[in-house]
Amino acid sequence: MKARLVQWMESFRKDKFKLVFYLLALAAFALMVRGSFDAGMSGDEEVHNTQAAHIYDFYGSFGKDSTAAVLTPQYNLPLYGQVIDNFAYALSQWFGIEDIMQVRHTVNTICGWLAILFTALIAYRIAGRKYLPATLTFILFVFSPRFLGHSFNDLKDVNLVTFMAMGLFYMTVFLQDFPKVKVSTMVMLAISIGLAMAVRVGGLILIPYLGLFGLLRFWQLFRQKAFSKGTAGKEFWRLVKYGLLTSLGGYVLCVLLWPYAMKAPVDHVFGSLTSMNAFAISIRQLFEGSMQMSSVLPWYYTPKFIFMTIPLAVMAGALIDLVTGWTKERWFWTVFLLFCFVFPVVWIVITKANVYGGWRHSMFCYPTLVALAGLGFYSLYERFRKPALRWGLGVALPMVLLIGPIRHVFANHPYEYVYFNELSGGIKNAYGRYEMDYYYHSTREGTEWVMSHADTSALGPGEKIKIATWHPSSVGYYVRLYDTAHFRCVFSRIYQMGNNDWDYAVFTITGMNPEWIKNKEVFPPKNTVHTVDVDGVPICIVLKREDKSDLYGYQAMKAGKIDSAKMFYHRAYAYDPNNEQVLENMANIYLDERKPDSAVFYAARWVNNVPSNATALSLLANAYMMKGDFSGALGVTTQMKEYMPDDINGYWIAANCYLQQRNLQMALNELQALVNIRPIPQAFQLMAQIYQAAGQAQAAQQCLNIASQLR
Repeated sequence: MKARLVQWMESFRKDKFKLVFYLLALAAFALMVRGSFDAGMSGDEEVHNTQAAHIYDFYGSFGKDSTAAVLTPQYNLPLYGQVIDNFAYALSQWFGIEDIMQVRHTVNTICGWLAILFTALIAYRIAGRKYLPATLTFILFVFSPRFLGHSFNDLKDVNLVTFMAMGLFYMTVFLQDFPKVKVSTMVMLAISIGLAMAVRVGGLILIPYLGLFGLLRFWQLFRQKAFSKGTAGKEFWRLVKYGLLTSLGGYVLCVLLWPYAMKAPVDHVFGSLTSMNAFAISIRQLFEGSMQMSSVLPWYYTPKFIFMTIPLAVMAGALIDLVTGWTKERWFWTVFLLFCFVFPVVWIVITKANVYGGWRHSMFCYPTLVALAGLGFYSLYERFRKPALRWGLGVALPMVLLIGPIRHVFANHPYEYVYFNELSGGIKNAYGRYEMDYYYHSTREGTEWVMSHADTSALGPGEKIKIATWHPSSVGYYVRLYDTAHFRCVFSRIYQMGNNDWDYAVFTITGMNPEWIKNKEVFPPKNTVHTVDVDGVPICIVLKREDKSDLYGYQAMKAGKIDSAKMFYHRAYAYDPNNEQVLENMANIYLDERKPDSAVFYAARWVNNVPSNATALSLLANAYMMKGDFSGALGVTTQMKEYMPDDINGYWIAANCYLQQRNLQMALNELQALVNIRPIPQAFQLMAQIYQAAGQAQAAQQCLNIASQLR
């Protein structure tokens, strides 16, 4: 024992960076775990925690409670093994911990730290067991703000990164040691494969990686004459045997940890790869300054988001390694690392995958890029002999390039993941152009602010302060955790909040109209009492309702008491002339009363505040039409088609305007453009009327036939 201790201490003397690496890893572990206590819930946590409870019951009942393994058209969670979610839930049950979200966050953060550690160890092994490249890689990874922020609460994506990094590390050891592969290496690689697949079935990619690079490594060793021609066949089959045993072990572990896979170990595992697409939902995403559906985002969405949000130091280091890493000794590992980063991204682009929320779906490919970067800076350290150049280019340069990310991490905790690098112009340039807090982390801080600042002393028996939000799972969780006696959570979308009863509201800016949030005259709204900021821009707003006239107006309007509704809405308008719900409802009331001038007044103010709002533009165009100002209406429809080229409403209104002007050809043009987007029977019926008026009976009949078929 003493001799081993002496040997271990001697290893620190031989590599002076070993102690630095150990201390850095320990410090990062402590700080990251501490940081997890500040994190809010991510957007998917509630549903995955519910599935974890079902899985817990599945194993607890020895499969009798099969809810966790039953896939329905409305419930796709069985497609996820989510092994770390399940582990966190089990811990909370075993130890009776009420704050399950904190358990999840701490467990997830430890997994995030392990991802960083194993990535650093990949660089350590490739560099010939040197701790400087491992240290550089560790620092580059820990100060990658997007990953660090996700490591606090994103159990959906971070754990796949962890087990991919772990798998690639043991794959590196496997390939380096071949043909003398240790059993322990094969066991750990099998465990990595099993756990990766038991998080998401996409972890299966480790198996083809092992096959591809196993064959490439065998070819390399054969070319280097590591074994003779006479033994090549034997060694090849040894490689195949080891690879199959390892892969099979990983597959079996995955099935044992995944209830849905246990029901049909082959069909359900491979079926999950395609079934995910069937459940894919299209989500509105702010990208390049406009709201777009995730199913039709540009092909470069993922590559661009990666380019905008990884540290410049990682980019620079990886580029350096791509220049210096093609030596006789290193080319194989350069190909290995580069392929494991590039292939998933290219696959997403080629298959037109429905991705959203930045590049979190492809985050599992990031470790090898960071390893490339660490090895790139290490190659500069090794290339130069002069201490100034060695330390300046190999060590100081990456630290200088990391100044921005380091500042961001400490200035904006726990919202590290809301990060855009210097090349993209930073947070302020990205604000209103790209999604910020797309996973709703900031709702916790907003909710806690309300609960610590709201006056509960005036509440009567049974009364509660209502906190409105459009993401009730996170707000509701913290209300339940802290104080259900005085607060309750209610659902409301921000653009409908005037119609709902609430006292405070917590809204992230995710999904909000970019023109609205960039208009400083109207955003944040007048009744904003707190904002959660990142680098000076709000990612979440807290509103206090000081006047409920808009609510009373809505209630009166629904009850048919229009005069009372208008009285309340006039009061609400006097309090805040930018209240969207007041502007919308007043415009609708005056349209119903056929008072187009008043309708134009309210709709025009709304359009002035938010020029791309579809409802506001439609109201204004219809008000102009009612007024007989067809030129004004056509001008609005031009805006509608510019902002919403796939929305048929602008074309429909324009066609009716041209009919009022007796411009039949232009009306037909608008209707033809409409049916090219979405063929609806009403459009073909109107086209038939136009053709009949023009004496083209055959064309009219064709349109009527089409309209009949569409019904």
